[in-house]
Amino acid sequence: MDGLSIVAPYRDAAYYEGRPKIAIPQPGQGQSLLDLDGRFGLHPALADLLPLWQQRNLAFVHACGSSDATRSHFDAQDYMESGTPGIKKTPDGWMNRLMAVLSGHNPIQALNVGQTTPRILEGRMAVATIASGRKVAGTLPLDRPKVSAAFDRLYSNNDALSQTYREGQAARQALREDLKDPDLEQKMANNGAASPYGFAKDAQRVAQVMARDSRVQLAFMALGGWDTHVNQGSASGQLARNLQQLGSGIIALQKGLGPVYANTTILVMSEFGRTVRENGNGGTDHGHGNVMWVLGGGVRGGKVYGEWPGLTTAQLYQERDLAVTTDFRDVVANVLGDRLGLDGAQLGRVFPHFQPNQRLLLSA
Repeated sequence: MDGLSIVAPYRDAAYYEGRPKIAIPQPGQGQSLLDLDGRFGLHPALADLLPLWQQRNLAFVHACGSSDATRSHFDAQDYMESGTPGIKKTPDGWMNRLMAVLSGHNPIQALNVGQTTPRILEGRMAVATIASGRKVAGTLPLDRPKVSAAFDRLYSNNDALSQTYREGQAARQALREDLKDPDLEQKMANNGAASPYGFAKDAQRVAQVMARDSRVQLAFMALGGWDTHVNQGSASGQLARNLQQLGSGIIALQKGLGPVYANTTILVMSEFGRTVRENGNGGTDHGHGNVMWVLGGGVRGGKVYGEWPGLTTAQLYQERDLAVTTDFRDVVANVLGDRLGLDGAQLGRVFPHFQPNQRLLLSA
């Protein structure tokens, strides 16, 4: 994801020098950046999020990212989800380790949206999954009473497989009950945040589950389409359309959570940023530093956090990328400490081989 277009440093002349075609115009110049603090501007496709910034519910951490410099999508995402940059043998994801620290021991402690368990939720703790899109409430042969009863008898013992089966059945039943709403599609069609994009609908379903069921403490959703090597666009175009999709989903999540939003923290993160200079195809290539988003009722928002390194050639990482001055684990560790009350030892279990070194004051 191109963080330099999302939260653009419009006072930095090198931003416009390196991006003659795709840089977003400065605030006040037609279809332009939305001023945040006199130095940075928000992409106009994310205008729906501006009220959250003004209410100080939304913050950004710029020049943020992984300590590992790989430009491989697979490796970078693996490191960010395992929470151990540079170490490929880590067997589990940091959110699964967080579940173990929280010790909820309930079948829907963490909710994943998608077809498979993502790296961030892999591990020994059970994870509940709902399908993306229209398949979310689909029935399975196992939902037939006779089939279900037969499997219940088959897996009635105390062995590991039987326990896993019962946990899975309990999670599925709980989520089907939480998602039961015959008017949901109509409500979504009439809601201003609804859109033809699937992410907003998935986000609204996650909000529905979390608002109804306090057992769900964590949720994870993934959204692709950010590899903008060609025709990235400026205030409009490919990236702008994707950002509008992402923004609509976040607003759907925030509104759907209702009062629960005050006790929720939402993180938006990407495996790495994009090159400062645009390429010959009107796009950007794999980079390093990026911008991380933090929003929620307890966030000390209305501020761009992090040390800004600048974009002149001498200030860039390997003379091409935004440098990383804040490790993404510092951001997550601050949130887990402030919002979930984790101490140093517990944070060490979530992020082994890492010692938090920045206090960002993200929480109000």
